[in-house]
Amino acid sequence: MNPKELTVIEHIEELRNRLVVCAVIFVLSLFVGFYFAEPVIKFIQYRSIESEQLTLNAFNVTDPLAVYLQVTFLISLVITSPVILYQLWAFITPGLHESERKATLKYIPYAFLLFMGGLAFAYFVLFPSVLQFMMNLSERLEIQQTIGINKYFSFLFKLVVPFGFIFELPVVTLFLSRLGVLNPALMSKFRKYSYFVLFVIAVLLAPPDIVSYILISIPLFVLYEISIIIARIGYKKFLQAEEQRQQEEKEESQRQQVEALLAEQRRQIENMSNQHP
Repeated sequence: MNPKELTVIEHIEELRNRLVVCAVIFVLSLFVGFYFAEPVIKFIQYRSIESEQLTLNAFNVTDPLAVYLQVTFLISLVITSPVILYQLWAFITPGLHESERKATLKYIPYAFLLFMGGLAFAYFVLFPSVLQFMMNLSERLEIQQTIGINKYFSFLFKLVVPFGFIFELPVVTLFLSRLGVLNPALMSKFRKYSYFVLFVIAVLLAPPDIVSYILISIPLFVLYEISIIIARIGYKKFLQAEEQRQQEEKEESQRQQVEALLAEQRRQIENMSNQHP
């Protein structure tokens, strides 16, 4: 059956099957996460806080297990993310031309790399800045911090993981513009509003000082400008594909008209032959 002619029920069934595939891969990748969770926890623990001479504490018996599971799930999510991206692509692109499907398929590796780049930026640049700010504030207020390991890792992941998704903005805009959903002219027109939203995001994620706001805002602004440039390329290809599609539809319509005329002529000839044996 043509994918374009699937019913709503069939689309739901297809979506369910793809979600099942993602869930199976996620569960399988949990075993990998269990294996690598311990070295990842030790790396984060000693690299992040050794220079600050801090000690992570477990205030509850289950805190170490909670941290272990958090890291395991994060590793599993990273491993599964290419599969999720592929299944998403496979679900929403059946209506595209073959060339468009091949073009958008190439975005998956870039989306994964940008996701990892966002995690790296947040962990190596943003998180140390936030941690240093908090430590300096505690010193000025003469507060002795006792840090719980569960709260520490929860705070780390809440700060780092969103940047993995934010850094996928260029690929998302390219994909949407390639499908004709997003017009880069609108992105340019509403640039100042977008900058305001990005700055608000920076304020929410960064520690409360102007240097950190600028440190986080600049990469977001650069990402947005790169997204506009990439969206223009994608939208131009969309317009070319639409022009080609319209030309193909016009040629197909003309071909059908010619075939209809030829069929009518054959029918008339057969009628005349039957009337004059």
